[in-house]
Amino acid sequence: MFPAAADAVPRPRSPQDPPPAKQRDAFFDNAKYLAIVLVAVAHSWEPLKGDSRILEGVYTVVYSFHMPAFILISGFFSRSFDMRPDRLRRLITGVAVPYVLFETAYSLFKRYADHDPGMDISLLDPWFLTWFLVALFIWRLTTPIWKLVRWPLPLALGIAMLASVTPDIGDDLDLQRVLQFLPYFVLGLVMKPEHFRMVRRRSMRIAAVPVFAAALAVGWWAVPRMNTEWFYHRNAVQEMGAPWWTGPVMVLAMFGSSLLLTACFFAWVPGRRMWFTALGAGTLYGYLLHGFLIKGAGFAGWFDHAWLHRPLGELFVSAVAAIAVTLLCTSPVRRVFRFAMEPDMNWAFKKDATDVAPVRERAAAPREKVDA
Repeated sequence: MFPAAADAVPRPRSPQDPPPAKQRDAFFDNAKYLAIVLVAVAHSWEPLKGDSRILEGVYTVVYSFHMPAFILISGFFSRSFDMRPDRLRRLITGVAVPYVLFETAYSLFKRYADHDPGMDISLLDPWFLTWFLVALFIWRLTTPIWKLVRWPLPLALGIAMLASVTPDIGDDLDLQRVLQFLPYFVLGLVMKPEHFRMVRRRSMRIAAVPVFAAALAVGWWAVPRMNTEWFYHRNAVQEMGAPWWTGPVMVLAMFGSSLLLTACFFAWVPGRRMWFTALGAGTLYGYLLHGFLIKGAGFAGWFDHAWLHRPLGELFVSAVAAIAVTLLCTSPVRRVFRFAMEPDMNWAFKKDATDVAPVRERAAAPREKVDA
């Protein structure tokens, strides 16, 4: 049924009306969802990849761009971050508090589900995938600095290169990963919307096909020749037994190749609304929750079945991981776990003057109208 003519004419907006909701960009929600699916699928391959050179080659290719893509988008949406109280509160409730809760939960899960009584709860030593929350917290806090300096990306690359040859950094807060992945976040900070439009042109979509084909061939070739630890960015070069100079060289080489594959990935991401677009708003839920399923399956020995180590079994595991992380991004799951991911903690913070002022203005508005 079509609306009546009177209903079809928009009425003038009143000053008392709430501001229109900012419409989400379907491209970024699509990209976040597809990236988180790749993260979950790649994690499901870890117990299987040792038996298949092809799978391990695909695994290295996926690992070279799925987290860089996710981090780059995180940086892009952190451009407006400053030290304003409301943004600091959101950083605490949306990143710091979930880190404390999930790091504790994962540690207890491993201790009891894996029968590992030596697994301690340590907020300084992130386990499995919680490192990303630590990194995001640190990166976002430093955002004003990157917006201040003249050459942020070269500076971030220099820090990553120095970190790669500094084993004394240690494992506290997974700082090796924080520093070696830093350039991708900073790149997201300095990017503009038109840069994403450039990589989404038809010519880029076509060019992405041979690029990914070449990457898969290189990945297959590199399996017996390259240490997969390079893709995790969690160790200094000395800890991998390589010459010190290979650290800075590999940081630059990995950044260039990861950036190329990330651009090709973005070229294939649809820009229109899809059936999975709405799931892009829940990707952090899928990221933090799917680890319990992957690790739980490993603790239970489900990956030990021989048929899962054959091509059809690997496809089955990939499909299950993709479906599982998709379900974890849905609204019902988000409602259940919102207490941990987006806790309401107004009780923990002081009232800020900038929050009180708009309320006073709204309360005074009718009286001012009468006086006029």
